[in-house]
Amino acid sequence: MAKHTPLYDAHVGLGARMVEFADWDMPVQYTGIKDEHLAVRNAAGLFDVSHMGEIEITGPDALALVQHISTNDASTMIDGKAQYSLMLNERGTVIDDVIIYRFTQERFIIVVNASNVEKDFQWIRKHANNNVAVTNRSDDYALIAFQGPKAPEILQGLTEIDLPSIKRYHFSSGMAAGINDVIFARTGYTGEDGFELFCKPADAPALWIALLDAGKSLGVKPAGLAARDTLRIEMKFSLYGHEISEETNPYEAGLGWVVKMGDENNFYGKDLLVEVKKQGIKRRLVGFTMIDRAIPRQGYAIVKDGNTVGEVTSGTMSPSLDIPIGIGFVLPDMRAVGTRFHIDIRGKLREAEVVETPFYSSSQPKPKA
Repeated sequence: MAKHTPLYDAHVGLGARMVEFADWDMPVQYTGIKDEHLAVRNAAGLFDVSHMGEIEITGPDALALVQHISTNDASTMIDGKAQYSLMLNERGTVIDDVIIYRFTQERFIIVVNASNVEKDFQWIRKHANNNVAVTNRSDDYALIAFQGPKAPEILQGLTEIDLPSIKRYHFSSGMAAGINDVIFARTGYTGEDGFELFCKPADAPALWIALLDAGKSLGVKPAGLAARDTLRIEMKFSLYGHEISEETNPYEAGLGWVVKMGDENNFYGKDLLVEVKKQGIKRRLVGFTMIDRAIPRQGYAIVKDGNTVGEVTSGTMSPSLDIPIGIGFVLPDMRAVGTRFHIDIRGKLREAEVVETPFYSSSQPKPKA
């Protein structure tokens, strides 16, 4: 039986269409994918992401453990800083992509993907020594993402925290809408400004309603998993199970920027990545648009000169741009902008072209609703 987030009743009350996702009953859409997507681009959208997992690492060796299990350099973090990173397995491929939050040198919380919570928890515990405690805190937090150009000003009306002082990938704690102990993290997955708000599960419904009420007149809408997906595809953000998996190394996925190979970093899987670089990258992740009017989907073959040379990892009709866009793996010599190939869409070859990414930028003119 699928699990329910603390906001399940709120979703049903708003008429959301619910689907099972990573063993959770989650809202896939409310008023429609395009409507919700454009609300985020033009105003703000409210997402329930309470299905994500939170793993806490505490103790004198907390920083050392975080450094060992993650590819980025956590030693550069200060209190109140967040960092995007990867965890690798014994083959140098991706166990999960995560966001690490540093509260102190002896306390970190790692936010992991919903489908990987137990796997990640056990893997981190496996690498811990007696001077560190690893605790699955997923049941102790609800998580609401409030994303869009108007999100900060709306949220500011509900808190006395100086939100402009919280820079991108930083966080602070305080009161919001009369609710104590809310963590305000300036992180997100849409390409827009905004905050991810951690709170106690029992407080989540009140915070959700307060945000919707405060932003209703400005165009704020609840948004589901489908809009979350189209938003992240427009930014060419990776999604676990699509662009990254335990069959993907960081370099082929274009995530080498979160792999710090300095002598001071000794993360698990580092030696294997040294070998990967020596042998050369065998495939590359690119963004492409369709020249022929057709929508690419995950798993569709990428074809060049009659040969299958790659595979689509994600694709959609872009609500912001009104064109079909996709992400996929191709041979390394096909990554240049302007390279053309075909997508096998239900037995028919449709032409596509590699383009600059992200497909959409928040600095562009806002799409019309």
